[in-house]
Amino acid sequence: MIENRLISIAELEQYGPVSSLSEQVVTLVTHQKATWELAGRNYAGLALAEFRNFDFGHFKIVAQYNPERIRSSAAKTDLKSINERPCFLCPQNLPEPQKGILTQDKFLILVNPFPIFPVHLTITLVEHKPQLLHEHIADLLRISRELDELTIFYNGPECGASAPDHFHFQAVFGGILPFENEYDSLKKYHSEILIFNNNLKVFSVENYLRRFIAVESDNEEAICFHLNLIISAMQVKSYSSEPRVNILCNYLDNHWRVVLFPREKHRPSQYTAVPENQIMFSPAAVELGGLAVFPRSEDFEKINKELIADMYKQVTLQKEKYINLVLKYLGSEQKARKHNIPF
Repeated sequence: MIENRLISIAELEQYGPVSSLSEQVVTLVTHQKATWELAGRNYAGLALAEFRNFDFGHFKIVAQYNPERIRSSAAKTDLKSINERPCFLCPQNLPEPQKGILTQDKFLILVNPFPIFPVHLTITLVEHKPQLLHEHIADLLRISRELDELTIFYNGPECGASAPDHFHFQAVFGGILPFENEYDSLKKYHSEILIFNNNLKVFSVENYLRRFIAVESDNEEAICFHLNLIISAMQVKSYSSEPRVNILCNYLDNHWRVVLFPREKHRPSQYTAVPENQIMFSPAAVELGGLAVFPRSEDFEKINKELIADMYKQVTLQKEKYINLVLKYLGSEQKARKHNIPF
């Protein structure tokens, strides 16, 4: 079945360059816009997206009005709803015009037909397995190295994934999120160093509306080890599947940069408020990266700096829990070093 979903290089090169995987995925977008009516219409619609900027001093939040994202923002991700629909990421259920590129022998790179960006990809596991990261941390790093011009992101099953029943990443061009342009300044002026050596750098940032931990290394085993330590430190009994987390990953100058945003909750209270107070804001990795997507015009017009700050603060991990997470991670790291575990 997967063979029917793959596009050949011969077909792809009719639409653009194909010398690297990064070039191929950009050309895939061009192909799908030309051959798939839904994709063509929705990518053309991006030209009509509206934006508003909210300045918080050392960072900004950019709001985007994008009505085609209503499907994702309003997605029902409860078990009953998932069981009542076919999986829309399984190869056999994809629309006939949708084609993809196989990578790592187990992931299918697809064009997201409901885009936020001019190049917006969904990278799905061919096999139907749930959205659980621990088995796929190395896959995240290897895909980001293959697609080194792109930012790969992960939405946890309770953190914005509209298909929590089927494992997938997403990808957009690097440098397009506000967070990516603020990263160096945050690291220099607003971070707390947790670990710093020739092999690994780990630091945390609190003063950013959404607290995060960043891990940098050129060593795949080291970065996998520490990402597992951090994610394990997030685990509490109340989680039904895995800790709530969004992740942004880049491969830059021969090393990885992985940023974890630990979460308090899936959606802010405004999402389920009475109609006159409701705001359909369902933050995932893109929103944690500083681009807040609103599919309804009334919400886009209603928001202000105070509402933005309140909704972000609701969904990000609260300060006391965040401090406990950092301390737990550092304790695990010290225990590993005590037992001569190399990373």
